[in-house]
Amino acid sequence: MNEKSDKLIDKKGIRGDGRKADELRSVKLQVGVLPNADGSAYIEHGKNKILAAAFGPREMHPKHLAQADRMVLRCRYHMAPFSVQERKSPAPSRREVELSKVIKESLEPALFLELYPRTGVDVFVEVLQADGGTRCASITAAALAIADAGVPMKDLVVACAAGKVDDTVVVDLYDAEDKLGSADVPVAFMPNLNAITLLQMDGILSPDEFEQAVNMAMEGCKKIYVMQKEALKTKYMVVKEIEE
Repeated sequence: MNEKSDKLIDKKGIRGDGRKADELRSVKLQVGVLPNADGSAYIEHGKNKILAAAFGPREMHPKHLAQADRMVLRCRYHMAPFSVQERKSPAPSRREVELSKVIKESLEPALFLELYPRTGVDVFVEVLQADGGTRCASITAAALAIADAGVPMKDLVVACAAGKVDDTVVVDLYDAEDKLGSADVPVAFMPNLNAITLLQMDGILSPDEFEQAVNMAMEGCKKIYVMQKEALKTKYMVVKEIEE
Protein backbone atom coordinates (compact mmCIF):
# COMPACT_ATOMS: atom_id res chain seq x y z
CA MET A 1 0.00 0.00 0.00
CA ASN A 2 1.30 3.53 -0.75
CA GLU A 3 1.86 6.46 1.58
CA LYS A 4 -1.83 7.46 1.49
CA SER A 5 -3.54 4.95 3.74
CA ASP A 6 -6.94 5.55 2.11
CA LYS A 7 -5.60 4.41 -1.27
CA LEU A 8 -5.43 0.75 -2.30
CA ILE A 9 -3.58 1.36 -5.59
CA ASP A 10 -0.42 3.45 -5.80
CA LYS A 11 0.59 5.93 -8.51
CA LYS A 12 2.32 3.17 -10.50
CA GLY A 13 -0.89 1.13 -10.62
CA ILE A 14 0.34 -1.45 -8.10
CA ARG A 15 -2.26 -2.82 -5.69
CA GLY A 16 -1.86 -3.28 -1.94
CA ASP A 17 -0.70 -6.90 -2.31
CA GLY A 18 1.80 -6.10 -5.07
CA ARG A 19 -0.31 -7.11 -8.10
CA LYS A 20 -1.15 -5.19 -11.25
CA ALA A 21 -4.79 -4.51 -12.17
CA ASP A 22 -5.09 -7.55 -14.47
CA GLU A 23 -3.09 -9.98 -12.32
CA LEU A 24 -4.62 -12.95 -10.46
CA ARG A 25 -3.63 -14.03 -6.98
CA SER A 26 -1.74 -17.32 -6.78
CA VAL A 27 -4.00 -20.37 -7.20
CA LYS A 28 -3.32 -23.91 -5.98
CA LEU A 29 -5.76 -26.74 -6.79
CA GLN A 30 -5.77 -30.33 -5.60
CA VAL A 31 -8.27 -33.11 -6.34
CA GLY A 32 -9.13 -36.23 -4.33
CA VAL A 33 -8.12 -34.94 -0.91
CA LEU A 34 -10.92 -36.56 1.14
CA PRO A 35 -11.08 -40.38 0.96
CA ASN A 36 -14.57 -40.54 2.54
CA ALA A 37 -16.15 -38.40 -0.20
CA ASP A 38 -17.11 -39.59 -3.70
CA GLY A 39 -15.24 -36.56 -5.03
CA SER A 40 -13.29 -33.77 -3.36
CA ALA A 41 -11.11 -30.77 -4.06
CA TYR A 42 -9.02 -28.22 -2.20
CA ILE A 43 -8.27 -24.69 -3.36
CA GLU A 44 -5.89 -22.03 -2.14
CA HIS A 45 -6.80 -18.83 -3.96
CA GLY A 46 -4.67 -16.06 -2.53
CA LYS A 47 -5.10 -16.52 1.23
CA ASN A 48 -8.44 -18.32 0.81
CA LYS A 49 -8.29 -21.99 1.82
CA ILE A 50 -11.40 -23.99 0.91
CA LEU A 51 -12.39 -27.66 0.89
CA ALA A 52 -15.21 -29.07 -1.27
CA ALA A 53 -16.70 -32.56 -1.06
CA ALA A 54 -19.27 -34.19 -3.36
CA PHE A 55 -21.46 -37.21 -2.61
CA GLY A 56 -23.61 -38.97 -5.22
CA PRO A 57 -25.51 -39.42 -7.38
CA ARG A 58 -27.36 -41.41 -4.72
CA GLU A 59 -30.93 -42.08 -3.61
CA MET A 60 -32.55 -38.86 -2.48
CA HIS A 61 -33.26 -38.44 1.23
CA PRO A 62 -35.77 -37.34 2.33
CA LYS A 63 -37.59 -39.04 -0.55
CA HIS A 64 -40.27 -36.35 -0.94
CA LEU A 65 -37.56 -34.00 -2.26
CA ALA A 66 -36.76 -36.34 -5.17
CA GLN A 67 -37.69 -35.21 -8.70
CA ALA A 68 -39.19 -37.81 -11.05
CA ASP A 69 -37.45 -36.41 -14.14
CA ARG A 70 -34.15 -35.03 -12.85
CA MET A 71 -31.38 -35.17 -10.32
CA VAL A 72 -31.42 -32.70 -7.44
CA LEU A 73 -28.22 -30.79 -6.66
CA ARG A 74 -27.87 -29.57 -3.09
CA CYS A 75 -25.02 -27.31 -1.98
CA ARG A 76 -24.00 -26.17 1.47
CA TYR A 77 -21.51 -23.32 1.80
CA HIS A 78 -20.15 -22.84 5.32
CA MET A 79 -17.43 -20.69 6.84
CA ALA A 80 -15.55 -22.21 9.76
CA PRO A 81 -15.68 -20.07 12.94
CA PHE A 82 -11.90 -19.55 12.70
CA SER A 83 -11.91 -18.62 8.99
CA VAL A 84 -12.09 -14.87 9.68
CA GLN A 85 -10.26 -12.60 12.14
CA GLU A 86 -13.26 -12.05 14.42
CA ARG A 87 -14.70 -15.44 15.37
CA LYS A 88 -17.82 -16.26 13.39
CA SER A 89 -20.83 -18.06 14.82
CA PRO A 90 -20.91 -21.69 13.62
CA ALA A 91 -24.65 -21.36 12.90
CA PRO A 92 -25.53 -20.77 9.21
CA SER A 93 -25.80 -17.04 8.47
CA ARG A 94 -28.11 -15.43 5.90
CA ARG A 95 -25.07 -14.84 3.68
CA GLU A 96 -24.10 -18.53 3.82
CA VAL A 97 -27.65 -19.58 2.90
CA GLU A 98 -27.58 -17.14 -0.03
CA LEU A 99 -24.16 -18.29 -1.25
CA SER A 100 -25.23 -21.95 -0.99
CA LYS A 101 -28.03 -21.08 -3.45
CA VAL A 102 -25.65 -19.07 -5.67
CA ILE A 103 -23.16 -21.97 -5.88
CA LYS A 104 -25.94 -24.47 -6.65
CA GLU A 105 -27.36 -22.32 -9.46
CA SER A 106 -23.86 -21.71 -10.87
CA LEU A 107 -23.14 -25.45 -11.12
CA GLU A 108 -26.51 -26.79 -12.37
CA PRO A 109 -26.07 -25.69 -16.02
CA ALA A 110 -22.94 -27.90 -16.24
CA LEU A 111 -24.73 -31.08 -15.16
CA PHE A 112 -26.83 -33.60 -17.12
CA LEU A 113 -29.58 -33.51 -14.49
CA GLU A 114 -31.98 -35.57 -16.61
CA LEU A 115 -29.66 -38.61 -16.59
CA TYR A 116 -30.25 -39.36 -12.91
CA PRO A 117 -33.95 -39.00 -12.01
CA ARG A 118 -34.95 -39.43 -8.35
CA THR A 119 -31.36 -39.03 -7.18
CA GLY A 120 -29.35 -36.32 -5.49
CA VAL A 121 -25.82 -34.97 -5.43
CA ASP A 122 -24.75 -33.19 -2.26
CA VAL A 123 -21.86 -30.73 -2.30
CA PHE A 124 -20.35 -29.41 0.92
CA VAL A 125 -18.05 -26.39 0.83
CA GLU A 126 -16.07 -25.52 3.95
CA VAL A 127 -14.14 -22.24 4.05
CA LEU A 128 -11.14 -22.78 6.34
CA GLN A 129 -9.62 -19.34 5.75
CA ALA A 130 -11.28 -16.38 4.04
CA ASP A 131 -9.64 -13.47 2.23
CA GLY A 132 -12.22 -12.09 -0.24
CA GLY A 133 -13.73 -13.86 -3.22
CA THR A 134 -14.77 -17.02 -1.36
CA ARG A 135 -17.89 -17.54 -3.50
CA CYS A 136 -15.80 -17.70 -6.70
CA ALA A 137 -13.13 -19.96 -5.19
CA SER A 138 -15.90 -22.19 -3.77
CA ILE A 139 -17.55 -22.60 -7.19
CA THR A 140 -14.18 -23.52 -8.74
CA ALA A 141 -13.50 -26.13 -6.04
CA ALA A 142 -17.07 -27.49 -6.01
CA ALA A 143 -17.01 -28.09 -9.78
CA LEU A 144 -13.76 -30.04 -9.40
CA ALA A 145 -15.23 -32.12 -6.57
CA ILE A 146 -18.27 -33.02 -8.73
CA ALA A 147 -15.99 -33.97 -11.64
CA ASP A 148 -13.84 -36.04 -9.28
CA ALA A 149 -17.00 -37.89 -8.15
CA GLY A 150 -17.47 -39.06 -11.75
CA VAL A 151 -20.68 -37.11 -12.35
CA PRO A 152 -21.00 -36.39 -16.11
CA MET A 153 -20.53 -32.70 -16.86
CA LYS A 154 -20.93 -30.61 -20.00
CA ASP A 155 -17.93 -28.54 -18.88
CA LEU A 156 -16.14 -27.51 -15.70
CA VAL A 157 -17.43 -24.34 -14.05
CA VAL A 158 -14.79 -21.85 -13.00
CA ALA A 159 -15.34 -18.53 -11.25
CA CYS A 160 -13.48 -15.26 -10.81
CA ALA A 161 -14.46 -11.72 -9.82
CA ALA A 162 -13.49 -8.26 -11.01
CA GLY A 163 -14.36 -4.93 -9.49
CA LYS A 164 -13.56 -1.26 -9.08
CA VAL A 165 -10.94 -0.01 -6.65
CA ASP A 166 -9.76 3.62 -6.49
CA ASP A 167 -11.47 4.35 -9.86
CA THR A 168 -9.60 1.43 -11.47
CA VAL A 169 -11.16 -1.81 -12.72
CA VAL A 170 -9.17 -4.74 -11.30
CA VAL A 171 -9.46 -8.53 -11.35
CA ASP A 172 -9.63 -10.95 -8.40
CA LEU A 173 -10.25 -8.68 -5.43
CA TYR A 174 -8.75 -9.64 -2.07
CA ASP A 175 -10.39 -8.86 1.28
CA ALA A 176 -9.43 -5.17 1.68
CA GLU A 177 -10.39 -4.40 -1.94
CA ASP A 178 -13.64 -6.31 -1.50
CA LYS A 179 -14.58 -4.25 1.57
CA LEU A 180 -13.26 -0.83 0.52
CA GLY A 181 -13.74 -0.98 -3.26
CA SER A 182 -16.76 0.57 -4.97
CA ALA A 183 -17.94 -2.46 -7.00
CA ASP A 184 -17.62 -6.23 -7.22
CA VAL A 185 -18.63 -8.42 -10.20
CA PRO A 186 -18.43 -12.21 -9.59
CA VAL A 187 -18.60 -14.31 -12.78
CA ALA A 188 -18.90 -18.10 -13.15
CA PHE A 189 -18.08 -19.42 -16.60
CA MET A 190 -17.91 -22.62 -18.67
CA PRO A 191 -14.98 -21.77 -20.99
CA ASN A 192 -15.36 -24.68 -23.41
CA LEU A 193 -19.02 -23.79 -24.01
CA ASN A 194 -18.41 -20.03 -23.75
CA ALA A 195 -21.37 -19.81 -21.36
CA ILE A 196 -21.76 -17.69 -18.23
CA THR A 197 -23.59 -19.45 -15.36
CA LEU A 198 -23.34 -16.66 -12.78
CA LEU A 199 -23.20 -12.89 -13.16
CA GLN A 200 -23.74 -10.64 -10.16
CA MET A 201 -22.84 -7.04 -9.35
CA ASP A 202 -22.54 -5.27 -6.03
CA GLY A 203 -21.89 -1.53 -6.32
CA ILE A 204 -22.02 0.97 -9.16
CA LEU A 205 -20.19 0.82 -12.52
CA SER A 206 -20.64 2.65 -15.79
CA PRO A 207 -21.67 0.46 -18.77
CA ASP A 208 -18.07 0.57 -20.08
CA GLU A 209 -16.61 -0.31 -16.69
CA PHE A 210 -19.09 -3.16 -16.29
CA GLU A 211 -18.12 -4.59 -19.69
CA GLN A 212 -14.42 -4.26 -18.81
CA ALA A 213 -14.99 -5.98 -15.44
CA VAL A 214 -16.86 -8.91 -17.02
CA ASN A 215 -14.17 -9.35 -19.67
CA MET A 216 -11.40 -9.26 -17.05
CA ALA A 217 -13.25 -11.79 -14.87
CA MET A 218 -13.74 -14.11 -17.87
CA GLU A 219 -10.03 -13.90 -18.73
CA GLY A 220 -9.26 -14.79 -15.12
CA CYS A 221 -11.66 -17.74 -15.38
CA LYS A 222 -9.87 -19.02 -18.47
CA LYS A 223 -6.51 -19.00 -16.66
CA ILE A 224 -7.92 -20.88 -13.64
CA TYR A 225 -9.71 -23.33 -16.00
CA VAL A 226 -6.32 -24.52 -17.28
CA MET A 227 -5.29 -25.17 -13.65
CA GLN A 228 -8.56 -27.05 -12.99
CA LYS A 229 -7.91 -29.46 -15.84
CA GLU A 230 -4.29 -29.93 -14.75
CA ALA A 231 -5.42 -30.75 -11.19
CA LEU A 232 -7.77 -33.46 -12.50
CA LYS A 233 -5.12 -34.88 -14.81
CA THR A 234 -2.55 -34.91 -11.99
CA LYS A 235 -4.77 -37.07 -9.77
CA TYR A 236 -5.42 -39.64 -12.49
CA MET A 237 -1.80 -39.70 -13.67
CA VAL A 238 -0.81 -40.60 -10.09
CA VAL A 239 -3.46 -43.36 -10.02
CA LYS A 240 -2.17 -44.69 -13.36
CA GLU A 241 1.42 -44.75 -12.09
CA ILE A 242 0.39 -46.68 -8.96
CA GLU A 243 -1.50 -49.26 -11.05
CA GLU A 244 1.48 -49.75 -13.38
